Amino acid sequence: MEFLVRVSVLSLGGILGVNARYWLGVLISRWAASHWATMAINVSGSFAIGFLSMALARWLPHPHARLAILTGFLGGYTTFSTFAFESVTLWERGEPATAMANVAGSVVLGVLAAFLGIVLARDVLIAAAGSPTAGMSPAKVTIPTEELRLAMQTEGSPDLELPPDILANGMGVDAAEEAEGRRA
Repeated sequence: MEFLVRVSVLSLGGILGVNARYWLGVLISRWAASHWATMAINVSGSFAIGFLSMALARWLPHPHARLAILTGFLGGYTTFSTFAFESVTLWERGEPATAMANVAGSVVLGVLAAFLGIVLARDVLIAAAGSPTAGMSPAKVTIPTEELRLAMQTEGSPDLELPPDILANGMGVDAAEEAEGRRA
């Protein structure tokens, strides 16, 4: 039964994500070449997975919901294969500079977007918790790591690790405090 539930939530998320990608791509392609639409979709999906992987662990800890949204919807929404195909097509059409800009831009912007999504989600989580340190650099704050770790590492969910520079020991101690403890 659990298998069928997982297949169902993945399928529902995937159907919605694929449709969102397709129709957004159609809309963007009215004003820009298709590779720009693909880049916009992949970069926005990278931001979304960065933000939502943190936020959903806190606010929507049910593993099926995260499976539907993170793996199903965002897996269907983003598209590595289209990005790769369009990059090769640009190269073969005699547009190597555009192809390389597409590759470099997609990778750099995608990673940056995921990072910004994570940082923004941490700030939102901290502000929602009423922490007096809200808005500080993420390296200087702590969040309830054990709760997040348990929510993120449920059976059937991907093994997501919280970054060690923020959550050094999994118990809410930040890296700066832990380093100070080692020096003493």
